[in-house]
Amino acid sequence: MTSIDANIVMWLNGLSGTIPAFDNLMRIAASDYLMPLVFSLSMLGLWFSGKNPAQRIRYQLTTLMGISALSISNIVVWLFNITIERPRPFVEHGDELTLMFYSPTDPSFPANPVSVSFAVATAAWTINRKFGLWLYAAAALFGFSRMYAGIFYPTDIVGGAVVGISIYVFTTYLRRFLEPLITSFVRLIRGLSAA
Repeated sequence: MTSIDANIVMWLNGLSGTIPAFDNLMRIAASDYLMPLVFSLSMLGLWFSGKNPAQRIRYQLTTLMGISALSISNIVVWLFNITIERPRPFVEHGDELTLMFYSPTDPSFPANPVSVSFAVATAAWTINRKFGLWLYAAAALFGFSRMYAGIFYPTDIVGGAVVGISIYVFTTYLRRFLEPLITSFVRLIRGLSAA
């Protein structure tokens, strides 16, 4: 599996330099700024969405679940990272790759930014299918761009997506037990005119 992973990354990264405009697009998509901003603004937009008060509360509860899933995903990825120290592609195949990004120092599996973005996309998808699909596409682009840049393997991306989606499903299951606490928190925020 590792050789297939490496071959895919080397093939994709080997395309860099042929179309400079595409390389620039991938650098922007892979950056630590654009996609995290897109996902943060998406959660903020969901918080203030809804056509009526009941729908708005539903959106706000889902946004809280998305933020919880995002946070728990970071913890799960950290636990994987301290257990499985998989080197990144540019470390193992540095002489064969053109690194189009700075050199992250944490392990490669699973892809943390991808897990977070898929957790957010899943939250959005549960309440607005069309918007969620757009966020899934953005999350996939985020993962692809980081693979193209030579910093993740395909299995890192798939692993990150599985972690993000699974953790969101887990948080919705957990929500059943914490519903009174979460609803009280939303009421408190609404009382402060922040919702």
